[in-house]
Amino acid sequence: MQMRVLGSTGLLVSKLCMGAWTFGKDKFGLGGLDAGQSKAIVDRALDAGINFFDTSNNYSFGQSEELLGAALVGKREQVVVSTKVRSPTGEGPNDQGLSRHQLIRSVEQSLKRLQTDYIDVLIIHGWDELTPPLETLRAMDDLVRSGKVRYVGGSNLCAWQLAEFLAISEREGLPRFEILQAYYNLVGRELEHELIPLCEYKKVGIMTWSPL
Repeated sequence: MQMRVLGSTGLLVSKLCMGAWTFGKDKFGLGGLDAGQSKAIVDRALDAGINFFDTSNNYSFGQSEELLGAALVGKREQVVVSTKVRSPTGEGPNDQGLSRHQLIRSVEQSLKRLQTDYIDVLIIHGWDELTPPLETLRAMDDLVRSGKVRYVGGSNLCAWQLAEFLAISEREGLPRFEILQAYYNLVGRELEHELIPLCEYKKVGIMTWSPL
């Protein structure tokens, strides 16, 4: 398996990342893989040389993180795990978004579900119109300094939003987004207009979802 450097860091990740969206009973009716099926897929990925696994706190109501964490028991130090925050995790008004309150609480919950002490890459799952990016980045900085998160990134952002986060990080001396997760394939190529040039210029890694 070929390896790639994550953004401007020294962290090496496999060229292929295994996504765990289909693990668990998905609210969108996708996947529905149980514990045995999920573990079999993870084991196959590890055998193929994949060391990069991606999930989210809201995939299958948190079941995706639980099943991925269970499948990686005893192998955690061999892999890089990314998960996401922003999407609703409950019915309360503060059970979503990128506020300091929700971000820190979501990470604590994800750590328990993943059965780990740290998250390799914490990714915001989109733009939050209510929360200033500076608040989000400062909360992420606290999580990095505490050792609960090692790197940060973004997903489903347009170019000006990614540029805003990068500019604030540089100005304030806060952790920068090292990876952008975005929709990109032979049919959906909007990423090529502005985001790919921006990521290349700023040395932000690109992780595509739905590549096929």
